[in-house]
Amino acid sequence: MKSFTQLKKNLKKDFSALRKLRVALLGDTATQFLNQALKGAGFDSDVDIIVWEADFNQIERQVLDLSSDLYRQESEVIIIFQSSHKLLAAYNKLKIHEYINFADRQLSLINDLFTAVNQNTRAKIIFYNFAEIDDAVFGNYANKVEASFLFQLRKINFHLSVYALSQPNFYVCDISAIQNLIGKAAMFQPSVYINTDMVLNIDVLPFIAFRTIDIIASFNGQFKKCLILDLDNTLWGGVIGDDGLDKIQIGSLGIGKAFTEFQYWLKKLKNRGIILTVCSKNNDSIAREPFEKHPDMVLHLDDIAVFLANWENKVDNIRFIQQVLNIGFDSMVFLDDNPFERNIVRENIVGITVPELPPDPADYLEYLYALNLFETSSFSAEDQHRTRQYQVQAQRSSLQTSFTNEDDFLKNLQMISDVMPFSSFTVPRVAQLSQRSNQFNLRTIRYTEAEIDMLLKNPAYHTFSFTLSDLYGDNGLIALVILRQENNLTIFIENWLMSCRVLKRGMEQFILNFIASFAIEMGFTFLKGEYLPTLKNEMVKQHYKNLGFDSSDGKWILNLHTYLPKSCFIKINKR
Repeated sequence: MKSFTQLKKNLKKDFSALRKLRVALLGDTATQFLNQALKGAGFDSDVDIIVWEADFNQIERQVLDLSSDLYRQESEVIIIFQSSHKLLAAYNKLKIHEYINFADRQLSLINDLFTAVNQNTRAKIIFYNFAEIDDAVFGNYANKVEASFLFQLRKINFHLSVYALSQPNFYVCDISAIQNLIGKAAMFQPSVYINTDMVLNIDVLPFIAFRTIDIIASFNGQFKKCLILDLDNTLWGGVIGDDGLDKIQIGSLGIGKAFTEFQYWLKKLKNRGIILTVCSKNNDSIAREPFEKHPDMVLHLDDIAVFLANWENKVDNIRFIQQVLNIGFDSMVFLDDNPFERNIVRENIVGITVPELPPDPADYLEYLYALNLFETSSFSAEDQHRTRQYQVQAQRSSLQTSFTNEDDFLKNLQMISDVMPFSSFTVPRVAQLSQRSNQFNLRTIRYTEAEIDMLLKNPAYHTFSFTLSDLYGDNGLIALVILRQENNLTIFIENWLMSCRVLKRGMEQFILNFIASFAIEMGFTFLKGEYLPTLKNEMVKQHYKNLGFDSSDGKWILNLHTYLPKSCFIKINKR
């Protein structure tokens, strides 16, 4: 973790090439140093955080007064920091009979703040929850006294999480967890608070800034999707090729317990949708043996999307894994106990994250917990099936090498696509796909579930989702198109994005055939598209040109009167 001083040095660097993000920062305590930490942490995540900082202790006035400066900023993110110490000050002023309703009043205020923002802007709110303060009035009995401050504070934090469940544009940054991680003494210094009204110690600001940037990055499609694992002394203690199956360290005894608990964590990540892969210098059959035969292994082969065990260098093997998964290196994390392997991967693969694992395996988990590598802004039932989908993709890649003619390979896949308008059942997955897709994303517009619901109510919009299945299995929902009626002649492709795992199977041609046919049936003459470049979507720069669109004033136009359907080998199952 960088220090505050190091983050301040970032402020002197060149931000001109970075993506701009307008952020409003509101606090009931001094926030000027938090402002600097956020900008410095943003630089490390390739984003220029342009912060508008409200005056001290102006949260309610700025949010609830629609004529305030806040609403002139057009901020994309609004950060609200209400401190536990100011809560305690407000609690102290209450009469005894009012203590029991303190949390409910605070939660009502938070709802009022969010409602005002949500109804009058498109901004997302990041709300810092409350680090615990025990005023020691009741001692341990505070847990049984609903009127105690500690009880009320914990009630607020719990209901903040519950509230976030139902509000797609409301995100909780877990300040309480950061205090648990670094300790209250590191979080808060009474003398500084008394003299400056700052409740956050300088040393904790990088932790909070990076956690905040993690949230921002996640709902802008920047997050880790894949974990690449070494085996010997990473997943188990010892060397399987030398020690043999019965001598490797794993299980409930000694250092083996550390590896077992580490595997349980990996299993939970896999169940959450993180892709687990193996990259090991080993004989393949020997490397697979613990997964197949060791009774204490938590992970099994069906948990691993791509399994590479050979004597090639790990840089080339990781590049192969990346080609199979078709995701960016900046979405990948590599874990290896060997410093040499870590350094060579770090030096040769730009963008990949390579944590510096501690020497003692007992420290692996706590170290990785603190890094918060796998931030996300969404979770759906489909995430649990992601490993199987990539295993199937690896099988397809293997099959493709047996065909000399690509058309023969595509015909053999027996592909079918379900095409349907967005519905209440698909909205969560559609929102997630819009947030996760970076490379095949023509305009890179992110949607929350609430924003998609608004589109469904607008008659000018037409929405379609696409699945893809073949003889190997179902890829699930893999593409979406949003069309907007521009005038009586033209319909505009508001957004077209697709999962990269289905590239080169004719899905682009299939989708164009469908939306062109739809537009013709609706009486339109022209289909208009647009490409907005980002750092990650250059692969679709020529997308419309390759599909036969003509360039016009920065847009792409397809004359539907002369359109001839593209050749593809995907059958439609229209609903």
